[in-house]
Amino acid sequence: MPKQLTQTHKPFLGFGLGLRTDHYESILAEKPPLDWLEVISENYMVDGGKPLYYLEKIREFYPIVMHGVSLSIGSTDDLDWNYLKQLKNLAARFQPEWVSDHLCWTGVSSKNMHDLLPLPYTEEAIKHCVRRIQQVQEFLGRQILIENVSSYVTYTQSSLSEWDFLKTIAEQADCNILLDVNNIYVSALNHEFDALSYLDAIPASRVHQIHLAGHADMGDYAIDTHDHDVISPVWNLYAAALKRFGSVSTMIERDDNIPPLSALLAELDQARQIYAAEFEEVCA
Repeated sequence: MPKQLTQTHKPFLGFGLGLRTDHYESILAEKPPLDWLEVISENYMVDGGKPLYYLEKIREFYPIVMHGVSLSIGSTDDLDWNYLKQLKNLAARFQPEWVSDHLCWTGVSSKNMHDLLPLPYTEEAIKHCVRRIQQVQEFLGRQILIENVSSYVTYTQSSLSEWDFLKTIAEQADCNILLDVNNIYVSALNHEFDALSYLDAIPASRVHQIHLAGHADMGDYAIDTHDHDVISPVWNLYAAALKRFGSVSTMIERDDNIPPLSALLAELDQARQIYAAEFEEVCA
C-alpha cells in the first residue's frame, strides 16, 4: 500500500517574495508587510552558517514555501535519493506550506547543467514524469507542486501542447501546479502560441501558486532572466489567470539586478491591486 500523502488544500497565503540574501537584514529589521516568503531549497541544504541562521530567524515571522531547482524530474538518470533525503529533512525542520520544483530536466549522466531544460511533449515523457513524481511524493509524504518552465527550443517528437502535457502529468501524478505566468508569456512569444489558451486548459483546482517575474526582451524572442520588473502584458496575463483560477498565492521572483526591498514591495502592491480589482468586480 502506498503511504498516505499530506494533501495540500490550496490555502491562499496572499502575496510574497522570494527570499534572497540581499534582503535578510532588511526583512528582520523592518518586518515588512509580506504575507509569505519562498526559499530556494538548495540554498539551505547545508550543515550550518548564515543561510540557516537567517532562515531560522525569518521563519519566526513569515510562512514559507520551498522551491527547488535540482529535482530533475524529467531526467533519465535515477532519482537522486541523497538529494531527496536532504529535501525531506529540510521540510521537516522548517515546515513549509508546500514544496515545489520544475517540470524539466537539469542534467544527465550525473552532470548537472544548472539550467531548467524543457522536455518533449510525448506520451512516453508523461509516463516517465508521472512515475517519478509519484515516487518523490511517496518518499516526501506530501504532494508537490510542479512548475512550467520557459523554453527556447522545441522537439520534433512532441505530439502534445505544453499545456496538455502539464495538465495530464498533474492529473495522473496527483500533484499540484506552480503556474509561472511570466514563463507562459515568454514561451508564448518564443513559440507563437496563445497564452490565454494555455490558461484555459489548466485545471483550476491544481493551481496552488503563481510566479511573476521580469524577463529580457530580445525583439524576436524573450529570455526568462528575473532581472527586470514585471511588464504590463505579464500583469494583464496575471489578471486573466486570477479570473480563471480564483484566489491563488502569488509572489514575485527577482534573482539578478536586485533592487532594494522597498522597490520589490511596491511592485508586489501591483499584484495586490490587480487582485483587489478582479475580486471587487466579481463581488459587484
